Amino acid sequence: VMTDLMKPKLLLLDEHTAALDPKTSQMVMDLTQKIVEHHQWTTLMITHDMNHAIEYGNRLIMLYQGKIVVDVKGEEKK
Repeated sequence: VMTDLMKPKLLLLDEHTAALDPKTSQMVMDLTQKIVEHHQWTTLMITHDMNHAIEYGNRLIMLYQGKIVVDVKGEEKK
């Protein structure tokens, strides 16, 4: 049981590329995606970078004043 508790299934990313230059930001996003796919983690990514949200997200949820104003999945987000 303890082994299962030590294997996270959720990765929280809060503006994890915000202070990076575009090239490094892309490298971090690519590496993050590989790690997430390898471990089969669910990921919650908070970002102001719409390009990253569209490219890497399976689902895009946008909030305005604490309320959901957009909730799209898959190809709908493009």
